[in-house]
Amino acid sequence: MNRNEWITQADRLHTAHQPFALVTVLSAQAPTSGKAGDKAVVTPDGQIHGWIGGGCAQPAVIKTVQRALVDGLPRKIRISPSDETAERDLGDVLEFGMACHSGGTLELFIDPVLPAANLTVVGDSPVARALVGLAPRVGLRVSVVADGAQPVDFPDADTVLGTDDAITVSSRLTSPFVVVATQGRRDVQGLKAALALQPEGLWFVASARKASVLFESLVASGEDAAAVSRIVAPAGEFIGAQTPEEIALSVLSSVVAARRGRNAAMPEICSPSESATTSAALPVSTAAKPVAAGGCCGGGKTAAMQAAATADVSQSQIHAAEVASVDTPALVPAAPVKRSCCGG
Repeated sequence: MNRNEWITQADRLHTAHQPFALVTVLSAQAPTSGKAGDKAVVTPDGQIHGWIGGGCAQPAVIKTVQRALVDGLPRKIRISPSDETAERDLGDVLEFGMACHSGGTLELFIDPVLPAANLTVVGDSPVARALVGLAPRVGLRVSVVADGAQPVDFPDADTVLGTDDAITVSSRLTSPFVVVATQGRRDVQGLKAALALQPEGLWFVASARKASVLFESLVASGEDAAAVSRIVAPAGEFIGAQTPEEIALSVLSSVVAARRGRNAAMPEICSPSESATTSAALPVSTAAKPVAAGGCCGGGKTAAMQAAATADVSQSQIHAAEVASVDTPALVPAAPVKRSCCGG
């Protein structure tokens, strides 16, 4: 047995984007075959590459590794002689009884190493390009789906598909997170491709009004209403974003929160009439029930929509206002920025 085999195996698994855990012996009280400093790479199916001791310790290690690879959290465990094999959570350490006759006590640290999550960006808009450039810098691998896209156009992407055909996309990619940033170019095709991936999280960079219309169209064309209802639009956390890069940052904040298993607190929304569109950063879907009129903002259009109806307001300005929480400054062209009725 090569005790340093773990080095080679860790490199192989990391290169192949496969999960594993690095297990290190912290301390050993004789008689044990494992010694302090011994290491092994353990895979989800229980393969052990390296050396951390004999067969008595391995079942507890494998069991704990499999848990750690689910939640991504490191653990310290102690394996000691006992007539019972039950485990006990002692706060800073998880203790396992070991009924083997060899005796001895091992303490081990289990450090899960998970591959970078994949983010698929659908579209070839300025926001899409900004997302592709920024996502790798927070540890995400990126795939791009856009009709006619070329790898040279997205140097930061791992994979570039030059088609948004839903069947082709679903056969070529798997991705837990998808952002559709088509921004007016092949929106429906992009959303269908995104839905075909059946991601854990799906965001659509668009105004609430536009998203609502497109979602109705998707359901009418046969897309699953429940899946459509889980699309988040407008996308992103409110940070006052206006430029494509800032909008990409706001959207990426939501992706990171979902990746870490955290849901941002939803703001209390204003209550628009059934024909109006809310400006809160909440998911919009055809499955959602209409909200009663008479809310804090008095119902009706958002400030951004009112401004767009009377003047030339940039798409990024409209998007920035529509992903805002209710106490966001309203965007009014050719006039000083004012607080909304909800924010005083």
